Amino acid sequence: MQQQDVVRDGLAPIANSLGFAGLAPFFVALLGVGLAPTPELRELAQRLGIGYGAAILSFVGAVHWGLALAGHWHWSPQVAFGSILPSVVGTGAVLLGGQRGLGLLVVGFGLFWIYEHRRLGAALPADYLALRRSLSLAVCALLALTMILSERVGLG
Repeated sequence: MQQQDVVRDGLAPIANSLGFAGLAPFFVALLGVGLAPTPELRELAQRLGIGYGAAILSFVGAVHWGLALAGHWHWSPQVAFGSILPSVVGTGAVLLGGQRGLGLLVVGFGLFWIYEHRRLGAALPADYLALRRSLSLAVCALLALTMILSERVGLG
């Protein structure tokens, strides 16, 4: 790794760029549910939103797992539970599917951000929390809109 790739204070600019680029599949899911020409394609778009949402929710929990594995945090029941619970919620969303799965993801992303902010805020960099806040709000809004639009187009 070259020295200029390492950022000691704050997030690397690429983290912000990739974080916001990661919203694209949520937009595609929303647009697909609303604009796809067939019910099958609308359902596929809805499943994209649920599957990708579950993967990203697992990803945010994995950040905590990685911090503990790297020795930045001491292992505790809170760290272990907080690292694993997002994957469990994401799996539940995939199994539920449809509007219920989308709703569970909205709740999961929202609660996990509150947990990070309220319980772990002092242990996480301010830049990380700011990025997570922006991305969590965007994800929750996009998933909620996908859920509402799913109702309008007749998807369960």
